[in-house]
Amino acid sequence: MAGAGEGLRSSKKLVECFYDVVSPYSWLAFEVLCRYRPIWNIELRLRPAYLGGIMKGTGNQPPAMLPKRGEYMAKDLMRMAKYYQVPEKIPKDVFEMMVKKGSLSAMRFVTAVDMSQPQFLEMVSRELWMRAWSRDEDITQPESILAAAERAGLPSDTAQKLLEISRSSEVKNCLKATTDEALKYGAFGMPSIVAHVDGEPHLFFGSDRLELLGHVLGERWLGPVPTAPKL
Repeated sequence: MAGAGEGLRSSKKLVECFYDVVSPYSWLAFEVLCRYRPIWNIELRLRPAYLGGIMKGTGNQPPAMLPKRGEYMAKDLMRMAKYYQVPEKIPKDVFEMMVKKGSLSAMRFVTAVDMSQPQFLEMVSRELWMRAWSRDEDITQPESILAAAERAGLPSDTAQKLLEISRSSEVKNCLKATTDEALKYGAFGMPSIVAHVDGEPHLFFGSDRLELLGHVLGERWLGPVPTAPKL
């Protein structure tokens, strides 16, 4: 029986989700993939990366840089959030939040969490999204990051240590390496989801390709809020 169980686990397909908490579409994909983790036969690997590095590496520009695209994004995001049942709201100043302030300090902290306390990675990431894209709160200042960590259940002394570690070259290099890895897969924005099937990586961009992702994985799409089928 143990051998059969090991074979079942090894048959799981690796799905990597490269994300940044400044990206609202990343939040949508993140939540849906977490919902499907116990349903699809996948190993979901959350990969915090830096959207600013992706944009710079590809010459891409944020939607807010183009007025008409920004207008469309605001409407589309609310439709998508309602469909996926994620509590997103448009911040008062999207340009300032995404472009001027950015997410470098937040993503360095998330990377430090991933390196040292990975069991908190999902919750910390979610709380930072809640601040930025649900309550229109800051995610750049130390006190803001620590507040998100506290809501995620991270002990305050541990969070403070991780905040200090997040400024280290080790964490900075790790975040850059993950971002470079996403670029090598062909990422040009976020979320970038990479499904490994039969030894080949398949890149999916955005949060509206999840049904197609399921098809490539050989899995069934059960909607944005799936429930495990009754056996």
